[in-house]
Amino acid sequence: MNVRTEIERAVRAAAPHALVEAVRGALAAAYDARSVELLLADYGMTVLKPVGSTPGRERTLSMHNSPQGRAFGSQLPHEEPAGRGAADHHFPVTVRGERLGILTVRLPAGGSTPRIMDELAQVADLLGHEIIVAERDTDLYQGARRIARLTLAAEMQWQLLPARAFTAAEYAIGAQLEPAYAIHGDNFDWAADGDQLTVSVTNGMGEGIQASLLTNLAVNALRNARRAGIGIEDQAALADQALYDQHRGAAYVSTLLLRFDLATGTVGAVDAGSPQLWRLRGRKVARIELDAQLPLGMFEESRYDVQYLQLVPGDRLLLVSDGVYDTVSPLGEPYVERGLARAILATRLLPAASVPGAVLRELAEYRKSEPLDDALVVCIDWFGRHDSDG
Repeated sequence: MNVRTEIERAVRAAAPHALVEAVRGALAAAYDARSVELLLADYGMTVLKPVGSTPGRERTLSMHNSPQGRAFGSQLPHEEPAGRGAADHHFPVTVRGERLGILTVRLPAGGSTPRIMDELAQVADLLGHEIIVAERDTDLYQGARRIARLTLAAEMQWQLLPARAFTAAEYAIGAQLEPAYAIHGDNFDWAADGDQLTVSVTNGMGEGIQASLLTNLAVNALRNARRAGIGIEDQAALADQALYDQHRGAAYVSTLLLRFDLATGTVGAVDAGSPQLWRLRGRKVARIELDAQLPLGMFEESRYDVQYLQLVPGDRLLLVSDGVYDTVSPLGEPYVERGLARAILATRLLPAASVPGAVLRELAEYRKSEPLDDALVVCIDWFGRHDSDG
């Protein structure tokens, strides 16, 4: 019997809400696994929560102070004794850079051979891909990510988002929104093909549902234009017109659009509002000054121009919303003047997926409280393309 094939067949045949049960049964049969548990990262990326927890009796584990959290942070399997010779093995569940959670498998003594560890890591990878597909048909996994109820505006924003992290040969991306359970106007989006990567950061004016509705219209207008294959200046112009037609200038969306040429590292940028762009090159942090253009939807038939910058391998870009750079300390000191560059430099050794959360935690410490306004950080690490990649 081909163990891997049998496990894959069992998981793919399972109902969307029954993936964990299918994995549990398959691993018990193949490896005599004593227990199998799937833990998913919550929206705030602070804890790991088991799938299938009884409502009101949920057990959560710290992302920063538990064996499972260490495996999640390092993205490496972690082993710990479980008594009577057994051992718990924690495997990252990650899909193309998007860190979903941890698969924990308890094996009996002698059941932890290198071959079995490799096969279980592949099972964790398979499970991650199946969860992404299953979420179209069940609320189980999204429900398991919540340690509090989302506001309606936050629900709308999270449904609009792509993955919070993505990794390719030329780049790696990570992003995070705060307050995770009450976000309203800030958003990010990205899409890639073999030649280009397009990234956008949007911030709809206002609060609550109105800000979320405004951002939803802007993001979908940008996606509609992008999928038509047009340049980012025309994407901005078409989204601007859609917003103006709906609100006649009474509401607008601040936007930063970037398009990366994956072969050359040339980046086209359209700055239509408040999001800022920062670059870490070596140990030098600098804000990339762009020509400010009108936010989307402010006037009828606005025109937008593209500016260009050149990346070199090893560059890191951070896109931050005004909820980050406009934050002030209890003494009234602006974060952009004293804290932001320091935070970018302090997180330089972290992978892109971990940087936004680390910066936002430092931001909360700076203001001595959780963010009250929307705060968004997107981190992009540029590796470049080797000649052999074409």
